[in-house]
Amino acid sequence: MRVKDVPVEPVSNIGEKSGIKIGKAVFKIGWLLIMLFFWRMKEKYIIRDFYPLVLFYVLGGFFSMVTFLLFVRLFIYWYLFDRIPPINALAAMFSFMSASLFTLFGMWFDMEANKDLKW
Repeated sequence: MRVKDVPVEPVSNIGEKSGIKIGKAVFKIGWLLIMLFFWRMKEKYIIRDFYPLVLFYVLGGFFSMVTFLLFVRLFIYWYLFDRIPPINALAAMFSFMSASLFTLFGMWFDMEANKDLKW
């Protein structure tokens, strides 16, 4: 059999209405992307062949949680005592920078591991 591309002009707004609810679609697609990311990390970089980018992603996630807790503590302290201790601000910023760097290194290693894939 032969296959041929045929250009087609889409026709819309002729009494048709989409049944997609944007609120539901955003959360379902977002959840699907997150789950597939973790599945890919597990299957490709832990089970099949261990690769250090998983450690970078784990450390980035850990420092992200620590950053959130430190900034919450910082704002509570600021609200209650109307001042911010410099050591608390320094710890929060160090944690934020560590989370950012670990996550970016994980993404960089992920790109390097998949650079042979073509779109």
